[in-house]
Amino acid sequence: MEKEMILHSLSWRFLTIAPCDAAEPWQLGSQNAATPIMQGIIYLHHDIFFFLILILVFVSRILVRALWHFHEQTNPVPQRIVHGTTIEIIRTIFPSIIPMFIAIPSFALLYSMDEVVVDPAITIKAIGHQWYWTYEYSDYNSGDE
Repeated sequence: MEKEMILHSLSWRFLTIAPCDAAEPWQLGSQNAATPIMQGIIYLHHDIFFFLILILVFVSRILVRALWHFHEQTNPVPQRIVHGTTIEIIRTIFPSIIPMFIAIPSFALLYSMDEVVVDPAITIKAIGHQWYWTYEYSDYNSGDE
């Protein structure tokens, strides 16, 4: 009886520890990163998402303000701020600068992915054809093949 309790306790502990790093149903966000590159990708995602929320709030405010100023009953003569060269230049230049700020850290992550930090135990080359996949194990190819 005591042996069964110990085995049950060990199996329960194993089952609670084993899937800790696996994805769960209805999980929000990514699972825990196993490499520094994946950690960088998660941080980049969080940073971009933060600025995306700021842009969403800003654009929503502009949309609501434009709807308010162009409503005929509330304001029959719209203000000058929604028209003009200055606002058009800002609306053209600012969205083209945002992808440049996103590209700089993403290129750093992209180039860091090319570097192999650890010597892999095996290298598998997967080739996708139209209807099937082929695999090459280049570590085991001999010189005469």
